[in-house]
Amino acid sequence: MSKPDYYEVLEVSREVSVTELKKAYRQKALEHHPDRNPDNPAAEDRFKACAEAYSVLSDPQKRDVYDRFGHAGLGGAGAAGFGDIGDVFSQFQDIFGDLFGGFGRQRRNPNGPARGADIRTDVSLSLREAAFGASRRIDLSHPSPCEACSGTGAKDGELERCATCGGRGQVARAQGAFVMTTTCPTCQGRGAQAKEACDECEGDGQVDIERVVKLTVPGGVDTGQSLRLSGRGQEGVRGGPAGDLYVTVHVEPDEDFQREGFDLVCRLPVTYPQAALGAKVEVPALEEDEDATQTVKVPSGTQPGETLIVRGGGIPRLNGRGRGDLVCVVEVEVPKRLSREQKRLLKDLDRTFDES
Repeated sequence: MSKPDYYEVLEVSREVSVTELKKAYRQKALEHHPDRNPDNPAAEDRFKACAEAYSVLSDPQKRDVYDRFGHAGLGGAGAAGFGDIGDVFSQFQDIFGDLFGGFGRQRRNPNGPARGADIRTDVSLSLREAAFGASRRIDLSHPSPCEACSGTGAKDGELERCATCGGRGQVARAQGAFVMTTTCPTCQGRGAQAKEACDECEGDGQVDIERVVKLTVPGGVDTGQSLRLSGRGQEGVRGGPAGDLYVTVHVEPDEDFQREGFDLVCRLPVTYPQAALGAKVEVPALEEDEDATQTVKVPSGTQPGETLIVRGGGIPRLNGRGRGDLVCVVEVEVPKRLSREQKRLLKDLDRTFDES
C-alpha cells in the first residue's frame, strides 16, 4: 500500500513555514487524538500518520530528501515509524507540552545557573536578650557544591547526554486526554549524566560542609518571628545566587516576667499593712543590668488582684518608639506564722473593726 503524501496528511502546502507546520500538526494531533475519538478505531492510525508526517517535514534534511525523491528517498528509514501512542508522545513532548500545558515554552535551562536552597534554623534567647538585642554564632551543617567537579557530579566535569530523556531534562507520559510532562528521573532534569562519577562527592555533586554565621538579633523580637539573612543560605550551582538563611526566634520563659506583646506582667507581693496603708515597693526591672530594680507606689486600700501600671517599664518596641508597660498584679501575703505580739496587735485591730 502506498503511503499518503505527508503534506496532504497535515493539509499544508509544500511552501509551509516551520511555524505554520508546527501549528498544523498541533491542530491535527488534537483532532485525531484517540481519547477524543474513543468510538473511532481509525483515529489512532491517523494520529500516528500525522506524527510520522511531522517527524519528516520538521527535519530540514529529511524534508529536502522527501521533496526531491518522495517516500522512496527516505528508504523506509527516515520516518519515525511509531509503534504506539507512547512513542509519539516521547518523540514530540515539546509539541504536546505546548499543546497540553505550555511546559515546552516555560521550561528553564536545566544546566543553567540555579539558586541555592534556603536554610532554616532556630535560636533561643532569654527575655532580656529578646528585649535589648543579642549576638549569636550559628553553627550550620549543609550540602554545598563539590569544588572538585564544580557541582556536576562528574569526574573532571565531563557529562554526556541523558539517554532516558534525550537531553531534554523531562519525559512525557500520556494520561487520558492529556500529556503529563515530568522531570526526568535519571538525570533529575539536567539533561546530562556523568560519564564517570566524581571521586570526591561520589557523583552526588554536593558535599557536606560546616560553617559559622554571626547573627545580630535586634531588640524587641518575640517568639515565632523570623530573621532573614540574605545570601547566607546554601551556595548557588553553576554560578547561581546563594539562598537565604532564616532564623526563627524562641524566647525562653522568665522567672520574673510574663510577656504580652510589648507589655510585661509581674507579681507584686505586699503585706497587709502595705496594702492597707500604702507603700513604695521595689520590684525587678527589665533592663540590660540584670540587678536593676524599680519602685512601684502602692496606694492605700489596694485590694488583692488589682493591677498597678508602670508606664514604659515593658519591652522596647522594634521601631524604636518607646517601650511597653509593666503591669504589676498585687498579691497580699498572709503570714502563716505570727509572734505573740503580732497576734495581740491584730486582735486589737480586729476589735476596732467591730466597734466601727
